[in-house]
Amino acid sequence: MQGFAGKVAVITGAGSGIGQALAIELGRSGASVAISDVNTEGLAETEERLKAIGAPVKADRLDVTEREAFELYADAVVAHFGKVNQVYNNAGIAYVGDVEVTPFKDFERVMDVDYWGVVNGTKVFLPHLIASGDGHVINVSSLFGIFSVPGQAAYNSAKFAVRGFTEALRQEMLAAGHPVKVTTIHPGGIKTAIMRNATAVEGFDKEALTRTFDKKLTRTTPEQAAKIILDGVRKNRARVLVGADAKALDLIVRVTGSGYQRLFLTVVKRLVPNAH
Repeated sequence: MQGFAGKVAVITGAGSGIGQALAIELGRSGASVAISDVNTEGLAETEERLKAIGAPVKADRLDVTEREAFELYADAVVAHFGKVNQVYNNAGIAYVGDVEVTPFKDFERVMDVDYWGVVNGTKVFLPHLIASGDGHVINVSSLFGIFSVPGQAAYNSAKFAVRGFTEALRQEMLAAGHPVKVTTIHPGGIKTAIMRNATAVEGFDKEALTRTFDKKLTRTTPEQAAKIILDGVRKNRARVLVGADAKALDLIVRVTGSGYQRLFLTVVKRLVPNAH
């Protein structure tokens, strides 16, 4: 893919799924990549795959919720590569549970990783992106950053917040005349382990939801997702919808307004009877 040769790209959550696929595709496209994850086993696999194709890589364990560690990490990446051009804030977790029974700590955990992790990654790298003269922030929201469903209030909250944060940032960079582009990513059902690795409120049958998610709701591979995302980045899209399902459901929401809520509730009840 053209447009990435000579760039230095930072990818969080690069130990699996979309993050891993992004790192590999960027490496194949001539970029140097700084990859991180809390999953050191998956991170090592990504690193080996990048080395096998000859891509310059720096791999580090990083918890995106630890702000001071993130600040030190940004400095270390710049010291290693000399610059940073692109940051892909991709790390995230999933959680299932109704508001009524979800403990505060679980709301906080999802927000810490899925929202504050994005804010941390954006903030600590933004000065370096500006200094590069050719910066780009790519923040991964979700299809659940466009509409809400029962049982996903914590995840919806974080992903809507990522969307709002990133759309405001794009306008700020334009208004300030900074050489930094900004893109929000909204993946639909991607064939990753996010649901298998999700946590859930006590008593919820997560296995049933995982089976439904894997069999009926995932259509796009991580590799396909990475190519769609990078094409959107190359074209400086403000928003990238990943997958035919994302495009279709986004259209339904725009056409029906708040009416989508009753429609989607009916669908969720049929697919996962105990999801709310």
